Parts: sequence; structure tokens; C-alpha cells
Amino acid sequence: MRNLYLILVVAISLLPFTPVNAAPADLPETGQTSCSDSAGTAVNCAGTGQDGDHKAGVAWPNPRFTAGTGDTADCVTDKFTGLMWVGTPDVNQVTWTTALANAAALTLCGFDDWRLPNINELESLTNIETADLAAFLNTQGFSGFVGNSYWSSTTNVEVPARAWAVYMTHSNVFFHPKTQFMHFWPVRTGQ
Repeated sequence: MRNLYLILVVAISLLPFTPVNAAPADLPETGQTSCSDSAGTAVNCAGTGQDGDHKAGVAWPNPRFTAGTGDTADCVTDKFTGLMWVGTPDVNQVTWTTALANAAALTLCGFDDWRLPNINELESLTNIETADLAAFLNTQGFSGFVGNSYWSSTTNVEVPARAWAVYMTHSNVFFHPKTQFMHFWPVRTGQ
């Protein structure tokens, strides 16, 4: 038996090894164009290494968001991600489970495949350069945004009784108990 084990180990070690490399992901720019020192004072960006200096990532299309017309007037398409968002999110605050159900039950703009966005999709809307993300989004074809937390569909792996959310005033990402009442904003995969 020992000899069989040794033969298997040698045979496996002689198999060709091909590393698997994932394709790089295109990450969006953060939106930051200004820089500051450790005290928060605005400084020239050149050489700081901050996002406003590098502006790394894929540039946003201009305009980034397109409000629908006709039958899709209540929806806004993000030309960067291809996602379609509800143009005016529900003002009611609900638990995470209710947010999942309400998003899945939605029929809007001729579509019935709405869902709660995952944390990456929700966070893709953040703009670090703006002091109030909700106010910024309300100038981009959306309306009725409030600067509160919005649920994502993403559960916190370490604490499954909590889910991730984005605070739409300062673009902060937090996790909250799924029993907490917060806003939700349905999305669907666009074209």
C-alpha cells in the first residue's frame, strides 16, 4: 500500500501545472478630483498618491445616467454598469427580508426582474468627491433620494444576521442587523 501511495504522489507531481489567472476587472474611478493633507486642508494633488492625483480606474461616461422616457420614465440606466435603477426609490423603511421581497415583487418600466442590488452594485453609485451622495444622485436623473442607509442583498459573512448597506449621504458602507428598518432601492440587470 505504501508503494501505491508513493507512485500516486509521484504521478500527481508530474502532471502539468497551469496556473489559472482571472481576467482583470475594470474598476470605476472614485470620482475624487481633489486632495487634502492629514489635517483635511486642500492641497495640490500632484505627487500625493491620492485618488485625485492618480484618477485610476475607468472614466465615467458623460452623462453617466440616462433617465427613461415614455414607458420607462420611472427608471434610470447607469451607462457605466448597464444596470437599470428605480428612478424614485420607495420612501418607506423596511427590514432586509421585506426589502428583498418588495424588490422581487416589483413590476416597473415593463420589467418584472427587479431585485435588491448586491453591495458592489450599490457601492458603484458612490461619488467620493461629493459631500452629499443623495443630493448628487438627485441631479443625475433620480429623484426623491434621502441621505439614509439603503439595503444591499449581501449578507455579512462573519455575522449572517447582518447585511451590508450604503449610507447615501457620505457613501459609507456599513453592515446592520437584518431586522433594522432602512430604505431599499431595486435594480435590474440592464442591457
